[in-house]
Amino acid sequence: MRRSFAVLAVLAGVLLAGGRGLPASAADGDGDQGFTLKDPRITESSGLAASRLHPGVYWTHNDSGDGPYVYAVDSRTGRTVARITLRGIGSPRDVEAISIGPDNEIYLGDIGDNLGGKWPYVWIYRLPEPKELKDQTVNVAQYVVKYANGPRDAESLIVHPKTGRVYIIDKKEDGGHLYEGPATLSGSGTNIFKPIAPVDLWATDAAFSPDGRQLAVRGYFGGIYYDWNGGRIKRAGQLDVPLQGQGEGVSYSVDGTKLLYSSEGADSEVVAKEVPGLPPASKMPSASGSSRSRRLRGSRDVWGGGSLKAGALIVAAGAVVLFGVRQLRRRG
Repeated sequence: MRRSFAVLAVLAGVLLAGGRGLPASAADGDGDQGFTLKDPRITESSGLAASRLHPGVYWTHNDSGDGPYVYAVDSRTGRTVARITLRGIGSPRDVEAISIGPDNEIYLGDIGDNLGGKWPYVWIYRLPEPKELKDQTVNVAQYVVKYANGPRDAESLIVHPKTGRVYIIDKKEDGGHLYEGPATLSGSGTNIFKPIAPVDLWATDAAFSPDGRQLAVRGYFGGIYYDWNGGRIKRAGQLDVPLQGQGEGVSYSVDGTKLLYSSEGADSEVVAKEVPGLPPASKMPSASGSSRSRRLRGSRDVWGGGSLKAGALIVAAGAVVLFGVRQLRRRG
C-alpha cells in the first residue's frame, strides 16, 4: 500500500464529523461485527470471502509479490488459522479477488494489471476449500481468461453461489462493466469473458449475497448494490462503505445480514456494516428463501458513497485527486 495514499485517507477521516465511518473493534462482538487482520504476513489484503464450511472464518490473500498463498482468518480473534499453498500454478502475477462458489470451492482472480490493461490474458484459480484448517498444500485448477473487447485491469471476481458461473468487473475511473464467463470454465482452452452490463463505479471488489439475489460492488470511497436479475443488474441503492486506507475487499457474512469491508495495510481493520434494505431481524427470512427487494434509492454517483457529509467528501476527494490518483492508477 502506498503510504502517501494511506496518510491522505487518514486526514480525510479527520474531516468527517465525529469520526463516523471508522472501523469497529472486534471487541464489540463476534467476527461479523468486525476484526483486525493480525498476521504480519498479510500486508496487502486485496480480497475477502466468508467461509460457509467453517463458521467464523474469512479467506483473504495478498496483492502481488506474496506468492501462491491464501489465508484462513478466524474472525473472532483476527488470527490466521491456516495458510494454504497453491500447487500447480507457478508464480501468481497480481491476485486481486477471491470468491467461494457452490460446493465450497474457492476461486482466486489473478486479474490485476498494473500496466493499465496490457496483459493479453489473465488467470483464474480454483481449489477445494480444505475440510481441516491447517497449513497445507492444495492442488489447483488454472484457467486462462481473455476479454472479448481486449485487455482490462480488474480487481473484482465473483462466483454466483447457485449457478457457479464466474463474473469479473473491470476497474475504470468513470465506471466499468460486468463481464460474464462461460457457463463452465475450460481448463484446456481460453475462456472468453463478455461485457453484459455497465457498473457505475470505480470497482475494487464485489460480492454476491448468499442467496445470489444481490450484488454488492465497492470502490475506494463508496459502493453500490444491485438486484441481480439473472445478470440483468438493476441499481437498488448505495452502500455505507467505511473510509479505509486502500479498501479492496468486500464479503457478505454467511447469514447475509452484514457486509464486511477489508483494506490493504498491516494490521488492517475489517469493518462490518449492516446490509441495506433488510427487514428487522425478527421478521427477516433465511437468506436461502428470501424475497427481499432491498431498494434504497440514491443519486447516481460514481463513488457510490452514502455516509459522507457533502462538505467533507469534497475536501477529502479533492486532496486525493490532487495528490493520490496518479499512484492509484499504477497500483491495484
